[in-house]
Amino acid sequence: RSEDVIQQREEADNGFKSCINNNDDDDNNSRENATPISPPNVVAPSFKKKRGGWKSAILVLANQALATLAFFGVGVNLVLFLTRVLRQENAVAANNVSVWTGTVYLFSLVGAFLSDSYWGRFLTCTVFQLILLLGLVILSLTSWLFLLDPKGCGDGKLVCQETSVIGEIIFYISIYMVALGYGGHQPTCATFGADQFDDSDPKGESSKAAFFCYFYFALNCGSLFSNTVLVYYEDNGYWTLGFWVSFAAALLGVILFVVGTPGYRFIKACGNPLPRVAQVFVAAYRKCNIKVSNPNELYEVGGSESAIKGTRKIVHSEYFGFLDKAAIITREDTSEPKNAWHICTVTQVEEAKCVLKLLPLWLCTIIYSVIFTQMASLFVEQGDAMDTKIGNFHLPAASMSVFDICSVLICTGIYRHILVPIFGKLSGNPKGLTELQRMGVGLIIGMLAMVAAGITEIERLKRVVNHEEKSTLSVLWQIPQYVLVGASEVFMYVGQLEFFNGQAPDGIKSFGSSLCMASMSFGNYVSSLLVHMVMLITARGDSPGWIPSNLNHGHVDRFYFLIMTLTAIDVVIYVLFAKWYKPATFLEASHRLERETTFDGDVSVKRV
Repeated sequence: RSEDVIQQREEADNGFKSCINNNDDDDNNSRENATPISPPNVVAPSFKKKRGGWKSAILVLANQALATLAFFGVGVNLVLFLTRVLRQENAVAANNVSVWTGTVYLFSLVGAFLSDSYWGRFLTCTVFQLILLLGLVILSLTSWLFLLDPKGCGDGKLVCQETSVIGEIIFYISIYMVALGYGGHQPTCATFGADQFDDSDPKGESSKAAFFCYFYFALNCGSLFSNTVLVYYEDNGYWTLGFWVSFAAALLGVILFVVGTPGYRFIKACGNPLPRVAQVFVAAYRKCNIKVSNPNELYEVGGSESAIKGTRKIVHSEYFGFLDKAAIITREDTSEPKNAWHICTVTQVEEAKCVLKLLPLWLCTIIYSVIFTQMASLFVEQGDAMDTKIGNFHLPAASMSVFDICSVLICTGIYRHILVPIFGKLSGNPKGLTELQRMGVGLIIGMLAMVAAGITEIERLKRVVNHEEKSTLSVLWQIPQYVLVGASEVFMYVGQLEFFNGQAPDGIKSFGSSLCMASMSFGNYVSSLLVHMVMLITARGDSPGWIPSNLNHGHVDRFYFLIMTLTAIDVVIYVLFAKWYKPATFLEASHRLERETTFDGDVSVKRV
């Protein structure tokens, strides 16, 4: 069985490649010749046959690559813009970047909510991309008119004049518009791309798993251009040019996205999930004195779909048994219409349980996001305090993140095409490693990246001749820490996307995808809090602290090792929760199969 599914995964990859070469999409053809089965949320079989597949998914991937190029055209060098143009201290700039980046990913929850509840994926993606465009226009104009004085300043040599209050206010408004636009767009875009494949078809399921790998691949392709070409020009004082190029990329992305409209599969919004979850807790509280005598007698609607329109039913589970009280049928619940705040279906209760089960695992991913955050802040400041000359060529510190991107691109291919078949045959799991196992591996590799960063900082401090000048240690010493972070992303973030999207109930799929970005958000806030606490404790008396304005007087290495220690503790907690977790069981309208994949890699499929 595992070899058959591995072959399906390989066919999905071949379908992706053949679509690029304008060949027929094998995935779509197989669905056209098959007996039509209406999956959840799709209005008709004929609608499914004519739309979706890799041709539509490729447009979504291209859109994601261009939107990411635009976003990182702003974000990758933001810490240097704040220190050089706005003349902020290193610790202040690092904190501001962490808060901004955290807000970007926090806005993903806003986009997910609107997508799942009211607007649907397509409209949500379109609206937030327009907000991104507007933010980039304002940022470009503000930098040109108010901030870059004299022209060409901010290159590390020519000092900028002190900026006006109005200029800084408009600047912050513009970058937070960029944060809102990109943050609201990305998780919805990922879910919309996954919607182009049919879960009820095994090939569609394999194609969806492949899509998440290619989605992260596309994201890094977009950031590759920003981290090389745009960073070079911005580092040399051409900030406005870099921002306008970001705008052009975002505009092209919107055009490509809209062009594909006739070929997309659309899934309707399932209504606001917040009242549904609240109703479960309220109904369970009202019946707190009643015991559940028989789970088979709990309330559920008839038919193939749940009471939540367009979604599959979820089988009752033993987790959080106190919530089952919400589905107990009392005499008061026999009347029509039923009071949603007094009686809930099993599926509605299980939807609330799914959210509660995911939260502990999600919390364990936040420390990893603290590691990831360092690339946009302390890694850049550390590199800027090193020898950035490679022969006669000056390598901007922010450009070192290109090694992270290349690591992601290479490791994605290695994992997808080499490791998955090997692990699949050894473990019997067609995915190679389960999503939970991959996330655990990502945590461990991320911890090693902090070790590498700490060792590099120790060596950097040894090579400081004059504390007011840069260290003589080459910036190329940072390569291992960037490569390790990139390798960890392939396991952690791709695993997160698959896991949270796959385990989220049908009515909150975008919410599931947004959990990955929300983890990044809180990781940035935790990083900012750590920096503040470390400086509060270490910067006393004559001590400049671990992260002073001049890193030559500090000990950033100790900060890296602190994160490593926190990550080691987090790994232990994560493994315990991953062992405890059991996935939800969805009833398929066609054949009602129960699929279960545990942290240990055991896969069971049985007819319900």
